[in-house]
Amino acid sequence: MTGGDRNVKNSYDLVVKNGNVVLSGEVMRLDIGVLEGKIAAIGENLTITSDSNVIDAEGQYVLPGMIDMHVHFNEPTMGHWEGFRSGSAALAAGGCTTYADMPLNGNPPTVNEAALKLKAEAACGNSAIDYVLWGGLVPGNLDDLETLAAAGVTGFKAFLSNPGGEGEGRFREVDNNTLYQGMKTIASLGGILALHAESEDITAALSADAERDGRNTAGDFAACRPPEAELEAVARALLYSERTGCRLHFVHISTAAAIEMIHSAKLRGLDVSAETCPHYLILNETHMENLGPVAKCAPPLRSEEEREKLWKVLSEGKIDLVASDHSPCPTELKLKEDLSFFEAWGGISGAQSSLELMFHEGVAVRGLPVTLISKLLAELPAKRFGMQDRKGSIAVGLDADLVLLDPNRSYKLDAEDLLYRHKHSPYIGLTLSCKVTATICRGNIVYTAEDGVIIGDGGQWLRINEGQLIR
Repeated sequence: MTGGDRNVKNSYDLVVKNGNVVLSGEVMRLDIGVLEGKIAAIGENLTITSDSNVIDAEGQYVLPGMIDMHVHFNEPTMGHWEGFRSGSAALAAGGCTTYADMPLNGNPPTVNEAALKLKAEAACGNSAIDYVLWGGLVPGNLDDLETLAAAGVTGFKAFLSNPGGEGEGRFREVDNNTLYQGMKTIASLGGILALHAESEDITAALSADAERDGRNTAGDFAACRPPEAELEAVARALLYSERTGCRLHFVHISTAAAIEMIHSAKLRGLDVSAETCPHYLILNETHMENLGPVAKCAPPLRSEEEREKLWKVLSEGKIDLVASDHSPCPTELKLKEDLSFFEAWGGISGAQSSLELMFHEGVAVRGLPVTLISKLLAELPAKRFGMQDRKGSIAVGLDADLVLLDPNRSYKLDAEDLLYRHKHSPYIGLTLSCKVTATICRGNIVYTAEDGVIIGDGGQWLRINEGQLIR
């Protein structure tokens, strides 16, 4: 029991009753009382008055809302790929209550304060749930890092390999000097750097060879981005972290060997963390070959053996969090008939399905504790990125960010179920053993399976400074 029916008036705005509440380390059948957007009480048989809205969660899990630390919503300018309104609605329908938007296709990308302001203006009033915003590290913006940090970005994102895209102002990969100098500056600011860790030297050379030889299948693409490219980039970044003291977060790690390398660095005292994604845990390279570019991403999907190894290190607690890396695009950039696999956009649309996928495969299929899956999706992201005093757990005093999940409501995912602007995903056609039935953000019901998504007044931008939430 983490709290009782202690509100003086014994009156709550919302009561979630009879749920199997997923706490940190245990599951208990409890009620949750919500007042003014916060969890006010957790206990058995909480008092209900005529003023209380009541949700009966009988037979369902009540989990802390997912915190997805890696999505790409492409405003400003590129909202026709995916904007805050459609993207956040999809997240809410999937049980997410907070997300982090990373720079990639927005134009201009968030590499200076002016661009961050445009991004924040696009999000304001258009997000169903709360959010944080990443800044970027690119060649030429070292002098902008301090102002971005002061403006409240949650951290900085850099690519070690070419992120693709065309035109002036596109988000670019860093060279070694920018990476090293940027890490020194970010360390001095108390910030954190998120890294797409693939070696540009390796991937560019292999891709050039494939293009010259006319090799352009899914298997050829995977061969051009081998595990060694990930391992080399991770090793180099860890060396720089050791020398600069910069905190690092490695995004979408696809191999167990890289996870082990990061975990070993952590044991040596480095302040580093590792993220993987549902697509590396659910899919393999055969899916990429069979489904085509809809399953194309970088790093690419790996072998079935590698997928099993990832689950092993996850079960051992060596992965710090799971995030979607939702990287959408217009359908024609994936499925146009004359596109080769190499020419198709490389990104997976999956933000709406993360929690259900992880529960289905992790809990229902593999028998892992629901508390572990909840920890990876909510508690650990909150702690890593300075939100633990408001988000990530079900505890008195924290934001009432809750998701109801029915473990016995199976369904087949169809394209019409998806709320993305462009309804393509490699998960279409999968039968999932569970279903998100309601999502609550700061006490507001933002999604129900019956009524759909309710944007309302919109989510809040949670600004971060020196690793702490700005109130």
